[in-house]
Amino acid sequence: MREITVTQALEEAMIEEMERDERVITFATGRAPALENKFGDRRVRFTPISEAAFTGIGLGAAGSGFRPVVNWGMVTFSFVAMDQIVNQASKIRYMFGGQADFPVTFRCTTGGGIQLAAQHSQSPYSMFMHLAGLKIILPSTPADAKGLLKSAIRDNNPVVFFECSRLAGVTGPVPDGDHTVPIGVADVKRAGRDVTVVGLAYYVREALAVADSLAKDGISIEVLDPRTLVPMDAAAIRASVRRTGRLVVVDEAPATCSAASEIIALVTEDPQTFGALKAPVQRVCAAPVPVPYSPTLEQAALPDRGRIEAAIRRVL
Repeated sequence: MREITVTQALEEAMIEEMERDERVITFATGRAPALENKFGDRRVRFTPISEAAFTGIGLGAAGSGFRPVVNWGMVTFSFVAMDQIVNQASKIRYMFGGQADFPVTFRCTTGGGIQLAAQHSQSPYSMFMHLAGLKIILPSTPADAKGLLKSAIRDNNPVVFFECSRLAGVTGPVPDGDHTVPIGVADVKRAGRDVTVVGLAYYVREALAVADSLAKDGISIEVLDPRTLVPMDAAAIRASVRRTGRLVVVDEAPATCSAASEIIALVTEDPQTFGALKAPVQRVCAAPVPVPYSPTLEQAALPDRGRIEAAIRRVL
C-alpha cells in the first residue's frame, strides 16, 4: 500500500495496462512523457488538436483489434466530437449485432472550483449517461481511479472515464500489485445510521468532512460513492437508504436531468426503499448557470459544506 496522488494513480494504470497488453495504445493532444519514453510514438500518439478525428480513429482502432485510450483533455473538447460519440461509439456494438468488440476508453477531466471559467468548468456526465451503449465512470480516490481505469481499458465496450479536476493532486492509499475495481459497484466510504449522503467525485470528500463535523453532534452519516454512473449500483444505494431512511445527493452539475436526479429516481421508484423514507429526498447541486470565472461567484454557484450540512439537517 502506497500514498500517491490521483494523477500518479492514473499514470500507473496506463503504464501497467500498456505493459500487460501490447494492444493498448493512446491518443492525446497533450504530451505524456512517461508513456512516450517507455512505449515510443508507435503506441503513444501526440495528435493534432482535432478531437473529432482522433476520437474516430480510436473507435476504428478498437474495432480493428486494438484497445485504445483516447484522452480528450477537458470534457469541453469532447463536444466537437459528438457525432463520433453519439452516433458511432455509443451505438456501434449494438448495430454490429454484438459480433464485434469496441474496447475504447475515452478519458477527460471534469468539474469547476479552480477558476477556469464557464467553458472549462463543466460537469456534463449526465449528457453521456443518456447515451445507451456507453459505460460512465467517475472516481473520487486514487485507488478507485487506478482500479477503475484498468477495468475500463479491459472492458470490451466504449467507456467514458471522467477525472475530477479538483482531485488531481489529492493523495490516498493505493494497493500494490494488479489493483482493479469492478465497474458498476458502489462503495460505502463511511458507514452511518441516520442519513445516506451520496456524493459524486470531489463531493465524496466534502461529504466525509461534513460527516466528521456532524458526528460531534451525535449525527451518524453514511457516505456512499457510486464510482460508476453507468451502470449504476442501484442495489447498494437502495440498501443504504433502507438502513438510514433519509437521502441527500450532492452533485457538482446543475440539478436538471442530472446524475442526482437518476439516483433519486432509483430510490423513489422502488417500493421497499420508498417506504423506508422518513423525509423528502434532498439534492445539493450547482446553480443552473454557466460556472463563473470570478472566485466569489464560482464559490456561490457550486455546492459547499454549508449547503450539504443544511440539507442533512432538513431531512433530520
